[in-house]
Amino acid sequence: MGILEGKNLLVTGVLTDQSIAFHVARLAQQEGANVVLTSFGRALSLTNRIAGRLPTPVPVVELDVTDDEHLAALADRVSMHVERLDGVLHSIGFAPDTALGGNFLKTEWPDVATALQVSAYSLKSLTMAALPLMTGEGRTSSVVGLTFDATVAWPKYDWMGVAKAAFESTSRYLARDLGHQGVRVNLVAAGPIGTIAAKSIPGFDEFKTMWDARSPIGWDVMDPEPAARACVALFSDWFPKTTAEIIHVDGGVHAIMG
Repeated sequence: MGILEGKNLLVTGVLTDQSIAFHVARLAQQEGANVVLTSFGRALSLTNRIAGRLPTPVPVVELDVTDDEHLAALADRVSMHVERLDGVLHSIGFAPDTALGGNFLKTEWPDVATALQVSAYSLKSLTMAALPLMTGEGRTSSVVGLTFDATVAWPKYDWMGVAKAAFESTSRYLARDLGHQGVRVNLVAAGPIGTIAAKSIPGFDEFKTMWDARSPIGWDVMDPEPAARACVALFSDWFPKTTAEIIHVDGGVHAIMG
């Protein structure tokens, strides 16, 4: 019996089979969970196609975390497939090109606002939309988000770095306000992974070079599974009293001087 036997998970952010979210869904199924995916717009057909590579077929519900109607309808859409949720994976992030690549001092507020809404505020939006399915007398549930260490001003990461700092702070406030309902909120700070989204970030190759040099145990940018395993563990009952935490899965780079 797997560590997620009988649990129901909502997983966002599955776009390719290289994404961390895809491997969270795959490992969760292997550990006994039922999985529902989300996607929207032009990415919806891509998510449906990639979902076919999971061990077991899964439903995909439409969700744009910036759309109030989508958020209001999420619980009903998910409940068509599972009666409750035991966990939600937040794997969502976006910043306009003007907010990345060394334009920090020139980025205008509308683009900064987009980065903050999609990449930080959406953690609160998604959690609250799923909350009716996650709570109940005697129940516990787990929200897990993916971050990139926001304690450092990374080269060219710019306003996405600011958004990640807001994201990490949001997770702590959610943990504070939802703990009494049995909801744990934790993040996994992964090292750089060669996903489509990551490769679109200017300077991604600089991250790869730095991680190769600084990680004491080594780091493979083409292997999303270590970060995915941490997410699965946080969804399990093996972390019953862990909340407001950030688990680093980065080969140890966060703790090593450059």
